[in-house]
Amino acid sequence: MHIFLGFILGGLSVGSIYALLALGFVLIYKSSSIFNFAQGELLLLGAYLVFFFLAQLRIPLPIALLISVAIGMGIGFAIERVALRPLIGQPVLSTIMMTLGLAVFIRGFVQVLWSGSWRTYPAIFPSSVLSLGKINISVQFIFCFFIAVIFVGILMLFFRYSKEGLAMRAVAESHSSSQACGVNVSFVLALSWGIAMSVSVIGGFLLGSIMGLSPPILAGMGLKVFPVVLFGGLESLGGAIIGGLVMGILENLAIGYIDPLVGGGIADVFVYFIMLIILIFKPYGLFGLTRIERI
Repeated sequence: MHIFLGFILGGLSVGSIYALLALGFVLIYKSSSIFNFAQGELLLLGAYLVFFFLAQLRIPLPIALLISVAIGMGIGFAIERVALRPLIGQPVLSTIMMTLGLAVFIRGFVQVLWSGSWRTYPAIFPSSVLSLGKINISVQFIFCFFIAVIFVGILMLFFRYSKEGLAMRAVAESHSSSQACGVNVSFVLALSWGIAMSVSVIGGFLLGSIMGLSPPILAGMGLKVFPVVLFGGLESLGGAIIGGLVMGILENLAIGYIDPLVGGGIADVFVYFIMLIILIFKPYGLFGLTRIERI
């Protein structure tokens, strides 16, 4: 039983990071109906931004994070303004291809600047293990869990109580109605990308501190946001949080109990297997909105 609980707690720590990244993804989809296939590469770029300021320039962690988040928000604004705003009104396939092109460009940009070799952050969190009875859990995982939860809480408060957050919720419902009420829709769309990139900076830093920096691995972890948001519902912020936590737990349980039976590698495919099941039986996700069209 204690082994099972250990897998649950470990899954919660990774799942909280998935939830944080899924919020950024859902935010973009709700505000602009863009399915962002560059999510993994945004996570990758965010992780290396923190690495540049923290490890290469040796700036203290709090300042390095603040600078990286600020730069990340600027990058998000630039992506929306330069790459995606000209495609407003164009076929959906055009925006999909643009995000795929962004993914290739960002990955190549990162590998040119930092190479594809595996790197690590300086020692940030304690490497000790906390014992809760018979349950052992890494202190690093605990720190990552609480940092992710704090940022998820900040985002939810922002959406609920700030003027910009309310504007984003209005734009998610209707662009035309929001414009009629005086909401600057163009700014809100840019802000959604800025926040999504800032979230990717934090998520990239947390995942990078756990597993190191490697373009294929981090980009692959970012792609696991797709099963998370499809599980919770593409338009549900609450579903993104619940989906992230559930997927993190299920993935960790699969690693602990199924991996020994199949010889490894289950972590790379299990969440996508869950995604296929969700798409078959609940295509709009657990908390997604079912679209009904009148003829």
